[in-house]
Amino acid sequence: MLLDIFDPKAPPTPIGIDLGTTNSIVAYAQDGAPRALVTCDGGALLPSAVYYPKGGKPVVGRLAKAKKLSEPRQAITSAKRFLGRNYSEVQGESFRTEALVKPRSAEEDKIVRFDVGGREVTPIEVSAEILRSLYSSAKDQLQNVGGVVITVPAYFDDAQRQATRDAARLAGLEVLRLLNEPTAAAVAYGLEQALEGSYAVYDLGGGTFDVTVLSLSDGVFQVQSTSGDTALGGDDIDRAIAQKMHDFAGYGDHGSPELDALVLDQARQLKHLLSESEESEVVLPGPKGTELNFGMSQAELGALVSPFLERTERIVRRALKDAHQELSDVAGVILVGGSTRMPAVRKFVSELFQKEPLSSIDPELVVAYGAARQAAALAGTGEDVLLLDVLPLSLGMETMGGGVDKILPRNTPVPAGARATFTTYADNQTGFELHVVQGDRELASDCRSLARFSLKGLPPRPAGLIRLEVEFHVDENGLLRVEAKEESSGRSAEVEVRPSYGLSDEEIEDMLIDALEHGESDLERRRVKDEEVEARRILLATHKGLTSDADLLEQNELEQVRLAVQALETLLESPHGEPKRQGSALQQASDFLAQVTHEWAGKRMNRAISGALSGRTLGAVQGEVDQARGVEAHLEEHRRGKRSGADRPEEE
Repeated sequence: MLLDIFDPKAPPTPIGIDLGTTNSIVAYAQDGAPRALVTCDGGALLPSAVYYPKGGKPVVGRLAKAKKLSEPRQAITSAKRFLGRNYSEVQGESFRTEALVKPRSAEEDKIVRFDVGGREVTPIEVSAEILRSLYSSAKDQLQNVGGVVITVPAYFDDAQRQATRDAARLAGLEVLRLLNEPTAAAVAYGLEQALEGSYAVYDLGGGTFDVTVLSLSDGVFQVQSTSGDTALGGDDIDRAIAQKMHDFAGYGDHGSPELDALVLDQARQLKHLLSESEESEVVLPGPKGTELNFGMSQAELGALVSPFLERTERIVRRALKDAHQELSDVAGVILVGGSTRMPAVRKFVSELFQKEPLSSIDPELVVAYGAARQAAALAGTGEDVLLLDVLPLSLGMETMGGGVDKILPRNTPVPAGARATFTTYADNQTGFELHVVQGDRELASDCRSLARFSLKGLPPRPAGLIRLEVEFHVDENGLLRVEAKEESSGRSAEVEVRPSYGLSDEEIEDMLIDALEHGESDLERRRVKDEEVEARRILLATHKGLTSDADLLEQNELEQVRLAVQALETLLESPHGEPKRQGSALQQASDFLAQVTHEWAGKRMNRAISGALSGRTLGAVQGEVDQARGVEAHLEEHRRGKRSGADRPEEE
């Protein structure tokens, strides 16, 4: 039914979509007031379920959710949890009734594929069906629909965000922006109640948990910090209840996909019932056609969910620490997500923050409302809102030795850009292999690999004389573009990071936990790697000098240099001991070699210049001069403690 309040000749109406794990919503804003549109199921909430009948078109919504009980292998639910993940990461999940396609190659392992009656579909395709249905409902009611703002968890990484955009493109939607869910909720509350001050958004949905600390002032929403877990939500609580039911009924290993789906559905129903009453029960199938009554109280459910809530507390405290705030500094807490309807969750949040959370707007609709308002603002038909989001994890480059140069640190406001300058490690190096990583550990091997690309065809010059400028740019959707340019030749290369969808949902959370737990040891390991790179650089320059200019040394000086070289080489070849001691030993040995070769390097420079002045052409000796300058520059940097040679990308 078309809404008669719209003029068919009016400009397109932008919409906001909350693509949820459990339910999805589409909304629009009129005269600043957001409204949820009716979905194909006749209500505001569309179950995020897709049923694939044999030989027929996919069905979305309540019917698909019901089919999950009778034909669990033909229906897909909670597809959002699979976005950005690969087969090896999800195959062992408990109470998963979807049939996964075993990858036939390493390339196929980068993305999950579901087997629905012999047909293979990906989480991107499932999400596209949901988005297509919501968009169709919007067109039925608004007639002329414009662009869309789609919300994503704040802690979605590049792969998960790109997968969301791919799903939207597959559904035929014009994406105006990907908006972080907590920020969308703050937009809804901030504009509704003209709030000012620092607020925490506690977002516990079906599949993800986010907490965002932000400040609201004069219509500006600035995110101070964000943290979360993309594998923690209502689905996990449902599985915990379902496990209790399995234990109670004694199903053991005799369960089937149909039984697992039924038990999981009863677990969800019981959770919902306990949000309204102190005690409740559901019926489970028993042996030989009998029925079993399974009961639970709110107190028992509270004890069951306590470990999950404790996980959220650790995340909340980390976000506050990153924002340089205490619990007492927070003026209010905004509840988002259907799981926050649980009395145990509300009680936990109240006790943690020592204040009653804001919940005047339906926690299941508030994100879609904020998205609708932001869509109207971007389309120029609503109140302008300035949103300043942040990066959830640092972005940087791998350097020589395997370290990481963090170019855009965690919690940098986006959109953002930054530059860093690198140089060559070896003489006559004509290319760079650049490795872009995401994470807060000190070594690239402990971070997430985002992209690799090459810059070739550089002029062959002595080490240290090539300058490579690398620029990172993150757009308002949190998507990254990297450009590298060599200054003298003007050659450049760039990569728009379109990651393979191979990140574990737990990995992004583990990255920050690991960075905190291993911070000191990481720094020591990084220092050892840097010292090794610097030591090899000095050794390389010294060996070249001994080949061409050993006659500039007195016999005792030559012996001293050779002893210093031997000591440093012995350290590099010996098995590594405790990192702190190893790093200190390498630094001392490198410093000693730099000291005993200091005057000699000056003599080599003078010889090269004298050669140019003695009748030889400048071009004939330019290489010698450049090489001598490079060696002297490296030694001088080392003496000043810059260690700049370690902070470089891998050479080709």
